[in-house]
Amino acid sequence: MERGGGGWRVSRGMLPLLALHAFNEYHRLPWKPPVTAALLATNTLIYLRPAFLDSLVPSIHEVWFNPHLILKYKDLKRFFLSPFYHASESHLFYNMMSLLWKGIQLETSMGSNEFAAMVVALLGMSQGITLLLAKSLVLFFDYERAYYSEYAVGFSGVLFAMKVVLNSRSEDYTNVHGLLVPARYAAWAELIIIQMFVPGVSFLGHLGGILAGILYLKLKGGYSGSDPLTTIIRGATGVLSWPLRFARYLFRRPRIYGRGTVGGSDTRRTAPIIWRCPACTFDNSGWLSICEMCGTSQSGNDLSSDQLSRHSNIPLEELRHRRIERFG
Repeated sequence: MERGGGGWRVSRGMLPLLALHAFNEYHRLPWKPPVTAALLATNTLIYLRPAFLDSLVPSIHEVWFNPHLILKYKDLKRFFLSPFYHASESHLFYNMMSLLWKGIQLETSMGSNEFAAMVVALLGMSQGITLLLAKSLVLFFDYERAYYSEYAVGFSGVLFAMKVVLNSRSEDYTNVHGLLVPARYAAWAELIIIQMFVPGVSFLGHLGGILAGILYLKLKGGYSGSDPLTTIIRGATGVLSWPLRFARYLFRRPRIYGRGTVGGSDTRRTAPIIWRCPACTFDNSGWLSICEMCGTSQSGNDLSSDQLSRHSNIPLEELRHRRIERFG
């Protein structure tokens, strides 16, 4: 989150690099996380303000996060929209690069519905905690100028909260601007380093994000099952995707159904494919019950032992002669 007093800096050439990096990352993924892509597109479009959005999207001067104005005028527009605005192209670039890396990992592991619910929860909690911290400094320490009246925008509060969630169970070490620290404490280290070396950043906004991530994990750990927000988003997603599913049903290719069976045997067939005559050893079709060569039944029960002996003693030449006469 970046502070400002109403103006903003302009830089050139970083958005094409952001687009190229995002394209490469998504191109190599077998599954493309849609919520992360939507967040990247939303933040970028709001910054670019194309003609078709210019009349619909408020200006940055209308949405600066200012605790005094939010509480005095109950301005929810500043409360909810300020994270999606950025003060400069470099501000947008670094935040979106961080969102790309964190969002892909979290959405891939959590699923899109739960990830979307988490982002909504973290946004609301980080903004609320930042507001509460600023008001508390005024009430208890009479410290108004630095935080209560500051103007800030940017997605970094949510990104700090996402960093806490992402590293919550990690036992590894990570590099934070050249400093090797345990991954679980990376957000705290980054908070201090950025505040020391990067001018114009909102300390309370970043701190609010870290505390929001911790609170989210506490609430998530104490709640069994799917949280209500995830259930609502899953239901809304199902409703919005229903027309697409219906269209697929209408235009899908018809399936061809047959009367055969796949992967099993037909239990209605009781006869073998071929049976051999017990008298003349001729191989008959399984659908016949009488030998085509000598007329003997399949079971051979109608032959006496004398007949069976007589048939079994037929010379091979005679059998060949009979088959030639019968089948040509």
